Amino acid sequence: MTINKILEEDIRNFAESFALADELRGMHIAITGATGLLGSCMTRCLLSLSTQRDLGIHVTCIVRNAAKAHEMFGDDVTIVEYDFSSGAPLLLPADTDSVIHFASPTASKFFVDNPVETMNTGLLGTMQLLKAAKNTGCKVVFVSSLEVYGAIYDDSKPVDEHCMGYLDPLEVRSSYPMAKRAAECLCKSYAAEYGVQAMTARLAQTFGAGVTKDDNRVFAQFARSIIASHDIILHTTGELSRCYCYTTDAIEGILYILLRGTAGEAYNVSNDSTYISVADMARRLCETFNPGVKPVVQLQDGLGYSPVTKLRLSSARLQALGWKPHYDLMQMFGRLIASFKS
Repeated sequence: MTINKILEEDIRNFAESFALADELRGMHIAITGATGLLGSCMTRCLLSLSTQRDLGIHVTCIVRNAAKAHEMFGDDVTIVEYDFSSGAPLLLPADTDSVIHFASPTASKFFVDNPVETMNTGLLGTMQLLKAAKNTGCKVVFVSSLEVYGAIYDDSKPVDEHCMGYLDPLEVRSSYPMAKRAAECLCKSYAAEYGVQAMTARLAQTFGAGVTKDDNRVFAQFARSIIASHDIILHTTGELSRCYCYTTDAIEGILYILLRGTAGEAYNVSNDSTYISVADMARRLCETFNPGVKPVVQLQDGLGYSPVTKLRLSSARLQALGWKPHYDLMQMFGRLIASFKS
């Protein structure tokens, strides 16, 4: 499958610059959810890195749809078909060194409409993966979310990995963050009790080239409005504030955790400089990319948006491993818009 030129450039830049490349030499890395945005980006980045640096990295893609994975990656990878919501035993190739676990629903509307499947994928699927990792002795990086932090309203100081806010277990929208919290606890438990080298990457909201044009998350809606010269419609008051991260910056961060992280620990993967409210982000986008467009508030319930929180994440723990982000917020949107146009 061909990819657009912006994503191709991102992957090439990653392969040329990733500082820990030699530490991946000869590794067999399994990637779950490999046809999703970040899973496919990780797969392509590793394949490009292996080719450019002659590293001999072998990639196994663990996916629900083998035909889709084959269309995307051809014969460059090994494909294993598995549904993480099933709770069935997972068999990893015996020589697997590491697993990067992306498999998860990502759409808020899905969390609300399918809370059981959301929890099964996050919790039961991760349990089966950890059981398999225990048997093979491989490392695991579980890809979690900033949503595990729940309701935090004080942004006077950065949120580190030990801060936790309230989550209502009786809200169906909580199926996603509650499953992520429970899966993180499983990773810690398998590390403590069985010595599994399982670590957690808590991602800020992550986007970049490769996001599909029909993606319904806020950043994609905003980018489409800028391109079409349509006013940006806010279905909330836009008070929610959070940090963001570019796709290939997140890929690098996850690999730093894989190679240098401590078993049982969690790391925020976030660009601290991008902290902004949704309303201010809409205003900045209009000013930067299309001054003829303006934000317009049209309140609408039932869309499954996450609760209003103020998550100014600290990436100090990850940066202590040597990682740093490359793209600021407007650069991120510039590349997303260019990708949509490509």
